[in-house]
Amino acid sequence: MHIPDGFLSTPVWGALDAAALPAVVAITRRAQRGFDESKAPLLGVMGAFVFAAQMINFPVGPGTSGHLVGGALLACTLGPAAASVVMAAILAIQALVFQDGGVLALGPNVINMAVIGVLAGYLPYHLWGRSRGRRVAIFAGGALSVLVSAVLALSELLVSGVRMTGPVLGVSLGLFVVSALAEGAITVAVIGALEAIQPDFVRQPASSRSFALGAAALTAVVLVTGGVLLASTTPDGIQQLGQAKALMNTPLRGYTIPVLGSGWLPKAGAGMAGLALVYGACVLIGRRR
Repeated sequence: MHIPDGFLSTPVWGALDAAALPAVVAITRRAQRGFDESKAPLLGVMGAFVFAAQMINFPVGPGTSGHLVGGALLACTLGPAAASVVMAAILAIQALVFQDGGVLALGPNVINMAVIGVLAGYLPYHLWGRSRGRRVAIFAGGALSVLVSAVLALSELLVSGVRMTGPVLGVSLGLFVVSALAEGAITVAVIGALEAIQPDFVRQPASSRSFALGAAALTAVVLVTGGVLLASTTPDGIQQLGQAKALMNTPLRGYTIPVLGSGWLPKAGAGMAGLALVYGACVLIGRRR
């Protein structure tokens, strides 16, 4: 889902970079307005959980993988404005520290996933989240967030001149549909698990001492230390469409710490570093006036 550098034309990434910055500033101000600073750890833990979940790729087709995006999950638990800010922070850290997603393409990725994707994921919950169809609304939000982000990304690639024949485009859309269905199911399962630990977790956001929040934090640690060993190593759908071009070598490129050698430790170490960075960034956003 992350668009690497080398795919988008200069006018496309330039225009979306220019649009993303003021959008994130405006949404940050909106999120901070009236926000209870004691709930800042909620932003940090949910951001860290989504970062960890995005590290775990799962197969969605032959030679292709996907992963949880988390836009709807964040929107349902934090509200759309705070969710957009948290997702933007995750995307920035992924691009600048882990070389996951392009630096020049950061603006397009933020627009696709952190702004429009989050709003699309929140819409069904906003409309039907307090009715009998609540679970269906959460599922629809998860699926819609991925589908909207995918269509935007494919449109940007097409406008940039990336060649996609009809069959390739059809297969790409089909794989994104599979990812969207998985996103919806995972979003329902995670929210259900959080509310099983703490009823009304979504309607009444947890404090920093919440058992549900602690469970989410522990799960994030387990995912980045153990789950990475089970994750699919095949590239995701976007990376199948062309060759990425790295503008720079980031410190923890490929979610690994090279000085720790090979195997489990460098991946787990990079994952834990990412959790700390995302948690810290999100807490600062929640406490800054």
